[in-house]
Parts: sequence; structure tokens; C-alpha cells
Amino acid sequence: MKLYTIETGNRLCVAAEGSDGKIRTLDSMGIEMRDMNDLILHYDDLAPLIRRGTESGKAPEETDYIIKAPIPVPMQDVICLGVNYREHIEETVDVVDFTGKTDAVYFSKRVNRSNDPYGMIPLYDFVDSLDYEAELGVILKNDALNISVEEAPDYILGYTVINDVSARNVQMKHQQWYRGKSLDGYFPMGPCIVTADEIEDPHALDIACFVNDEKRQHSNTSCMITNVYEAVSELSQGMTLKAGTIIAMGTPGGVAMGMNPPKYLKAGDTVRCVIKKIGELENHVGMERRRYGKDDFKGDQKISETALPG
Repeated sequence: MKLYTIETGNRLCVAAEGSDGKIRTLDSMGIEMRDMNDLILHYDDLAPLIRRGTESGKAPEETDYIIKAPIPVPMQDVICLGVNYREHIEETVDVVDFTGKTDAVYFSKRVNRSNDPYGMIPLYDFVDSLDYEAELGVILKNDALNISVEEAPDYILGYTVINDVSARNVQMKHQQWYRGKSLDGYFPMGPCIVTADEIEDPHALDIACFVNDEKRQHSNTSCMITNVYEAVSELSQGMTLKAGTIIAMGTPGGVAMGMNPPKYLKAGDTVRCVIKKIGELENHVGMERRRYGKDDFKGDQKISETALPG
């Protein structure tokens, strides 16, 4: 099942996609939810009703809604894994040497509001090295504390696509990653949450990033050093992971910082992050936001655009 947050009739609604490919709002199924966070907290009880409702609920007109980030306002800071692909360690060794690391690197990212799947990545005058990072996002549905690797799948609601946008000069200036990755607009996610039952193995997904159609990153989640279940289990040891927790699983090699010379993002660039079986993000740098409907999230189709104020 694919879960969305959409804007329709000047309000945000939680919606789900049926087998016919149509998105239906939960309220059209008689299920009243404040937002995606509310659904996450009640997901196990509501999942059977939603599955039935996707076949009978009312679908909005194709031109009558905009797909937003699936979790517009995360309940807590996002937990991130750093240097979780060997090729990313190797390409950044001249900046920070993690070649000898034996354990996962964790940090957090402040997200006051998630950026949309086709939202604008803002430019700031104090950022001169804007970078991209395509990542697999994991969303938990239940509180997890002291769970085993084998138990971890039972706590996962589903998966999404994340672009962990980073201001490298800010990151290096402060000698830590929090501020350089937490500026407003630096967390595009979506276009949906694909529930875990739809992903046979989260460690067998192709992942890629394109800048202006140039392939910059291309790998597979099988190349992660610490896998999803290991990360969830380890993080839960002595620390409660609340339902709604978002974990970003790290990025493959091919980031702008690792190139010689670096090829950082600039105004007018388009960044597309893709994960097989989940979907794609396409964000413009320093350009006006645009309206997109469900059918625009298919890579083999031409994207129609209606400009919105920036």
C-alpha cells in the first residue's frame, strides 16, 4: 500500500493508493485522521479498513490535488546514518577519514517541516557548497526499545525516498553535521510511504541520483554497511524510538563533495532521487515551487507544470 499526504480543497489530507492506481482520501473512506502522524499511531488497527477503502473510497479529480511530503511535520528530529556505503567513505576520505570505522555513525537532522517531492531547495547566501544525498528512509509504526535485529521488521511501517541536502561549508565550519544539514528546505521526502509488506527486501533496492539528468549516484541498498534492521535494533538499545521515527539510511558514493573538482548544486539545477519500488523526488534549486499531480511521478512521462509563487 502507498500512503500519501495530498493538498486538496486548500487542506491537507491523508490518502492511500488502491490497486487501480487511484489515490483516495481516508476521510472518503469514513476514516478521520488529523495527519500522517495520527495514522502512524493507529496504523495496525486501521490498515485492514484502509485496504478495503482503497477500492470503494472517492478518488479526487486528477487536477484537484497536489502531492506533498508524506510526513509534513515529523514528530522528532530525523535520525541519520553517516558514511553507510563503502564508496562514500572512500570518496570523502580527504575530508574526514572513516576508513577505519567499525561501528555505525549516527547523527540527527532538524526538520521543522519536510520539503515536498517537487518542492524548491532554497539557496542561502552563506552556503557556497550545496550538496545532495539520495537515501532510503525508514518510518517506524510502534515504539521500539531493546529489540533484536530479528524483531525489527515488526516495528517498521514502511519506506520512502529522502534527499539529505547538505551545506558542506557549514558542516565543515562547525566540525559536526547538525546545522549544515538542518536548514529549512533541506529535507525533501516522498512521494509516498510504501508500506513494508510491499517491499520484499529493503536491502535489494536500486538507488540513484541525477543532477540535470546526469547520473551522479547509482548503487543498491544491499551495499549498506549497517542494514535497516541492524540500525533499528542498535538504536533501540537503551533509547526508545517512538512511533513515527524517521531514519535516513545514508547515501552511496557520487556526492558533489567527493568529486574532483566538486560539482556542487547551483541555482536552476534539478535534482532527482530515485529508489526502485518506492518512487522519486525531483527538486529544483532556487526556483519557484510547482504543482504536480499523481501521474507526474512516473519517470517515463513528460511532467506538466503550473508555476506557483516561490
